[in-house]
Order: sequence, then C-alpha cells, then structure tokens
Amino acid sequence: MPFKAAHGIFIALVLAATSIVRPAAAEPVQIVGFGDSLMAGYQLPVEEAFPAQLEKALRARGLDVSIANAGISGDTTSAGLARIDWSVPEGTKGVILELGANDALRGIPPEQTEQNLDKMVSGLKRRGIAVLLVGMLAPPNMGEDYGKRFNSIYAQVAGKHDVPLYPFFLDGVVTHADHQLDDGMHPNAKGVAVMVDKMLPTVEAFVKSLGVID
Repeated sequence: MPFKAAHGIFIALVLAATSIVRPAAAEPVQIVGFGDSLMAGYQLPVEEAFPAQLEKALRARGLDVSIANAGISGDTTSAGLARIDWSVPEGTKGVILELGANDALRGIPPEQTEQNLDKMVSGLKRRGIAVLLVGMLAPPNMGEDYGKRFNSIYAQVAGKHDVPLYPFFLDGVVTHADHQLDDGMHPNAKGVAVMVDKMLPTVEAFVKSLGVID
C-alpha cells in the first residue's frame, strides 16, 4: 500500500477514535417559567423579563440553564391548566409555576384556584418534571376573609405535593413605586431585577435539586 494512502487511513482511524472518546457537549438544563404577565414581562423587552434576567443570574453563578418564557398576560389558573401540557415541552427538567394573581383580581373562589394549581403540579410530576411553586397574595381590597382563604392555598399545595415554595413573587416590588410600571401593578425592569435577586437562592437550590448540576 502506498505510504500516502496508509498515512491517510491512520489519520482517519485516529480521528474516529478521538471522536468516540470525546464527551459530547452537555446541554443546558431546560427550565420553563410558566405564568401570567408577571412571568411574561408585561411591557418589557424580552431580555428584561423575569425568565431572561433569572437565567442570566444563574449562569453568572455557574449554572448552565436555559429558562423558557411561557408566561401569558391575563392568564388565570384555569387558563394555565388548559395549556400547560403543550406549553411545557418534553425534555423540561423543572417548571417555575407562577399563577393566581388574576384569579384574585377577578374574585375567583380560592378553592377553585387551589384545585387548578393542584392539577397542574400533579400533571407535571406525573411527567417527571420538578416544580417550584411561586405564591401570590390577594389584594387587600378583596377583604379579610377572601385574603385568608387565598393566601393559604400555595403552602397547602406545596405541602401536599412536597414541592418547594417561594411565598410571594412580588416581594420587594409591591410597596415600591420606583420598581413598578405606571399601572402600579407590574414590575419594571428594575423591579424584576429585585425579584430575581430575592428569589435567586431558592431557584439555585431548586436547580441543584434536579440532580443534573453539581
């Protein structure tokens, strides 16, 4: 066999062997932020919405994650329940579930909100997808009785399914006008950054609990 041909075969075999033993590049851990306008980033650029800012913060801590934004403005828990199966794709490792604010604004019975959240968490767990539940608080104008019934549902659902709970999504924003849009309801980019900063330890622990990142 001519030397050049033999040399070419040798190089090909070496490259083939190298490609076999070289580990494939790890894919980012797929997370979905599922919720309403607070998750979607109402009136904000895509890069300033909660999922994008959270992904950036987690990556800065060395966590290789990708957080998809599955927030839809106006969604109630009923609307979320109707779309969650197709909004959370296969391959998703964890869901940050944030819904209920619009239920409270519309005066929907807290018992119905709780049932919807329960069904969403159950469905995700059946698919082998971990859940971080994010709580909300009823607005004061709904009255003491409604607030008491509504505000307890998140801890009840989290306890029933043994999933982590972040008690109040708008912590650090709701009482600070400079962290809100002009409507006084939604966070601005600065407000989202505050939300991310406060929630980051909880989310970091959640991501690590998935068992795919050291």
